[in-house]
Amino acid sequence: MSSSNPLLRPRPPVIWSYGIAVLSVAAALIISRLPAVHLQDAPVSLFLCAVILSAWFGGVGPGLLATSLSTLAFNYYFLPPIYSLDAKPEEIPRLVIFMVSALFVGSLSAAQRSATESLRRARDDLRKTVQELQRSNEALQAESRERKRAEEASRQAQADLARVSRVTTMGELTASLAHEVNQPIAAAVTNANTCIRWLARDTPDVEEARAAAVRSAKDGMRAAEIVSRIRLLFKKGSPQRELVDINEVVREMIVLLRGEATRYNISVRTELAPELSPVLGDRVQLQQVLMNLMLNGIDAMKDVDGTRELAIKSQRVENEQVLVTVSDTGVGLPAQQADQIFKAFFTTKSHGTGMGLSISRSIIESHGGRLWAADNSPRGASFYFTLPTKVEAKE
Repeated sequence: MSSSNPLLRPRPPVIWSYGIAVLSVAAALIISRLPAVHLQDAPVSLFLCAVILSAWFGGVGPGLLATSLSTLAFNYYFLPPIYSLDAKPEEIPRLVIFMVSALFVGSLSAAQRSATESLRRARDDLRKTVQELQRSNEALQAESRERKRAEEASRQAQADLARVSRVTTMGELTASLAHEVNQPIAAAVTNANTCIRWLARDTPDVEEARAAAVRSAKDGMRAAEIVSRIRLLFKKGSPQRELVDINEVVREMIVLLRGEATRYNISVRTELAPELSPVLGDRVQLQQVLMNLMLNGIDAMKDVDGTRELAIKSQRVENEQVLVTVSDTGVGLPAQQADQIFKAFFTTKSHGTGMGLSISRSIIESHGGRLWAADNSPRGASFYFTLPTKVEAKE
């Protein structure tokens, strides 16, 4: 149904519609009166065409007018008067049948035109709706791309902020980290000297020298591992998700922070559940979370009297999750402000930035977990975080 089709053009004004009805009936009458038209049913067909044309272009009103004019013309010009000698009994039913047929085809033509126009309007509305949907879809796609760019920029900013926080924290731990690295290096030097002495004897003791050399190699490897972990925390890059043994991350952080704990006479106790399912996460980010929580515990205990103990516990909990707890015997959570400690820039330390716990919570939540805190009895605080195991993370 092309809009260029002349039969589907909009209806003319009312006066033109009735004019078309009169002209079409007149044309049908003229043609049917021509000498060349000698068929008996030609007038009927022509008048019905006039009715159909009038109803199609004008509607019910012009169709009724064309029906009336056609009936009068047909009766006057093609049927003998009922009172004449030529009148036949079957002429009256013929006239009635013609009138009924004209009414039927006229109403049918008007209904078909109305249905056609309704279909055209529906088609136009559908086309407009499709165009609007296309524009909306394009707008949504543009918005989606913009949102993805914003999310990517946000993730990058968060990763940069986390790295800056790690670098700042590691800078504050320079003395302790240097001590941790110096210990295995000093032990390696001592064992190397011992090896030299065993070999320098009048009768070299090869077995003792070999044992000292082995110990020296192990100490060197331990120093290299510590340096490697420190470099990993300084590294800049996008988060890399992999299967991580959370107990191994705890042990690595204990090695790095052992000097800081020893500096303030703090004992470190672990209670790690064996054979924990690995979690799917970024190893460096999880190390950062544990480092922040352990350093907060150490900072909370360095000025208190009595027992100073930092306890790290891991266990399997419901819903295939791993729960890690970092507890201390320090000053506890700030009174009336326990719900604000995870907000950015909130800190109770004179030298703190207030970003450690905020970044830690963001990291845990990005891994599908949860981080929260509670007071200990009789003193201290505990920080808890959950992480989904590899099965739940994949789901």
